[in-house]
Amino acid sequence: MSEHSHHGGGAPATAPDETPDRRAWVAPLISTVLTLPMGLVALFVAGLSPMACDSCNGAAADRFHDSWTVGWTVLWIGLLVALAVLIAAWAVPHRLRHAARRVGLALAAPATVVVAFVAFMALVDWP
Repeated sequence: MSEHSHHGGGAPATAPDETPDRRAWVAPLISTVLTLPMGLVALFVAGLSPMACDSCNGAAADRFHDSWTVGWTVLWIGLLVALAVLIAAWAVPHRLRHAARRVGLALAAPATVVVAFVAFMALVDWP
C-alpha cells in the first residue's frame, strides 16, 4: 500500500498539524466579552476625567489639558491596537497547530486595554 492510501475505506488520514480545532472560537469569544466592555469603560472614565480639573485655572489647567490630550491620544491608539489584536485572534485559522497563537492573541487584547489605560493615567498631570 502506498503512503497516501485510505485506512479502512474511510477518509484519508489528516496530518496532525492540520486537524481542525472544534473549540477555536472559545478564546476569541472570551476575549471579546472582556475586551470590548473594558475598552468602553476606559473611554468613559478617560472622557470624564477632564472634570478633575474643573476648578483649575492658569498654569495648572494648561498642564492638565496638554497632558490629558497626550494621554487621550495614547489611549485611543492602545484601544485601536487592542481591537486589531482581537480581530487577529478571530482570524487565525481554526487548526490545532494555531491554538497557541490564537490563545496568545486572545490574552493580549484585554491586556492591551489595561496597558493603554494605565499609560493614560500615568501620562495625565493630575491636579
